[in-house]
Amino acid sequence: MTIFMNARRNTHKVQVGNVFIGGNAPVVVQSMTNTDTADRASTIKQVLELARAGSEIVRVTVNNEDAAREVPYIVEALQKQNCHVPLVGDFHYNGHRLLADFPDCAKALGKYRINPGNVGFADKRDTQFAQMIECAITHDKPVRIGVNWGSLDGQVIARMMDENARLKEPKSAEEVSRAALVFSALSSAKQAEEIGLAADRIVISCKVSRVQDLILLYRDLAKSCSYALHLGLTEAGMGSKGIVASTAALAPLLMEGIGDTIRISLTPEPGGDRTKEVLVAQEILQTIGMRSFAPMVTACPGCGRTTSTYFQELAGKIQSFLRTQMPVWKTQYTGVEDMNVAVMGCIVNGPGESKHANIGISLPGTGESPVAPVFVDGRKTATLRGEHIAEEFQQMIVDYIEKKYEIRT
Repeated sequence: MTIFMNARRNTHKVQVGNVFIGGNAPVVVQSMTNTDTADRASTIKQVLELARAGSEIVRVTVNNEDAAREVPYIVEALQKQNCHVPLVGDFHYNGHRLLADFPDCAKALGKYRINPGNVGFADKRDTQFAQMIECAITHDKPVRIGVNWGSLDGQVIARMMDENARLKEPKSAEEVSRAALVFSALSSAKQAEEIGLAADRIVISCKVSRVQDLILLYRDLAKSCSYALHLGLTEAGMGSKGIVASTAALAPLLMEGIGDTIRISLTPEPGGDRTKEVLVAQEILQTIGMRSFAPMVTACPGCGRTTSTYFQELAGKIQSFLRTQMPVWKTQYTGVEDMNVAVMGCIVNGPGESKHANIGISLPGTGESPVAPVFVDGRKTATLRGEHIAEEFQQMIVDYIEKKYEIRT
């Protein structure tokens, strides 16, 4: 699948465990647990769920001694279950001490995430930042220097605001704040390199919660460095708001070639499925044509011609079936993730859309003949009737995959 987009920007390639970020590597999908990392069982369970959903890197909170103590055991348990997804330790305030006091944690993690605004204050900031970078060098670990709007170093923003106020034509507060984020990230990265961390061991992020600010900020950041960039709209929100905001922010940047790894920071419903953020990240990348993760289902929205809900139910069943089977199919068949399936609701667009898909079905609308033509690679090959259309069409998809796609060797 290809679309019109600018070439990916030239960045350093950073290795995180068995995953590569930047360079010519595909854009990587990340996620983060919301369990108490000290709760070994629940953290292992959620990491497995996220990895099985397709998260290629998973971040965990390391905020106290109990969490740091558990990290090596969590990694070991995951590996025993054949899960080798790299874990990123998220450190704030006391990361320098935890990494020093728990070397097995420092060794087990695939990457460290450091927030320059929370690494230390006043004269302790540089010392504690240096301690964390030195630990990364000792254990040969990459580092994400992650600056956040809500925790930007107060001294940096105050100084830049003062300097701006003295200008003949001062910039807006938003412009200065964005510049302060970029300055904080790049100066911290430069400091890390001066300590001895190689540029290809550094990933940078500058996260804000407003779409327009994120786009402008990352455009400036991309022009200013060749570090690998992590994209994400921080505190994106719940439900459709979080999905829409994240898509509106990330899609333009990705299509401009900006961004090497992404995370969708959705707020889940109480007890909600954490893997939703993985699915949204995958669907953004697949929809804009950058990667393929699972067959896409094209389905019409319905109208007065489709008073029956059958086509909606069938579309849901087929999409769920494809998602469930995909982990198995990807290990068996080459290219199956690029398949397109159409489930349409009436004669207006049904046959046409079905012909454009690899395999598609056009269900009867209100008042239409109760038959459902099936199209395979643009040709009508069957007409389904009766109560078992869903099961028959599902089997036709399986048959199509077995005939169409090469078996992996």
